[in-house]
Amino acid sequence: MNGTLQVFESETALFEGAAENFVAVAKSAIAARGRFTVALSGGSTPRGLYDRLTSDAFRNQVEWAKVEWFFGDERPVGPEDPESNYRLANESLFTKLGVNEDKVHRIQGESERPEAAAADYQKELARVFGGGDANPPSFDLVLLGMGSDGHTASLFPFTSALNVRKRWVAANDVPQLSTRRYTLTAVVINAAACVLFLVTGVGKAKVLREVLHGRAEPKRLPSQMIRPTTGELLWYVDRAAASQLEL
Repeated sequence: MNGTLQVFESETALFEGAAENFVAVAKSAIAARGRFTVALSGGSTPRGLYDRLTSDAFRNQVEWAKVEWFFGDERPVGPEDPESNYRLANESLFTKLGVNEDKVHRIQGESERPEAAAADYQKELARVFGGGDANPPSFDLVLLGMGSDGHTASLFPFTSALNVRKRWVAANDVPQLSTRRYTLTAVVINAAACVLFLVTGVGKAKVLREVLHGRAEPKRLPSQMIRPTTGELLWYVDRAAASQLEL
């Protein structure tokens, strides 16, 4: 398999482990470079991690003023919409930690010009990371989930964003959901120093086995596209999600 697999006995234990990893990477990055850059995952899975990071056990372990927050993907909605990945992070994480707005870099999901919104987010990445458009930015940490169809971020099976080799952000049409999503592309995710997948539940067991141990079919299983160039790839899964793996 690609990467390092760690199986936790429960969701609670997984989020505890993920919070410990988050803090460790953040402290290391801040000590080395004076800041920590992270791309958050979408969907509902991160809520458990956010709850741990804002708990008494973790909230005082990181210099939050030195964290730059980004998003791995976003839905085509505004920041107040219940479907917004930004809204979940804002309510569950940023507000509770007192994060300054200028440290949060959200995708303009409500834009009526999707390609322009994707291009603007790439410009924002270039501005914060520096170095222009020559090389993709290297996040200290990219958090990812995985869908039961094998998608990650908003890189869905057989969609156009899977073919992007140079752009860092794509407005990705997803016919199977009759929608459009914004997503970081594989080229950016694979430039990260650390990529952490969080996978929970028996509903993910079959596809997890295919992604980790099946044949290479990245167009059908986009999570297989995530292979950091020089960084670390971690799979944190609970016992239910790992139920079809040979451990």
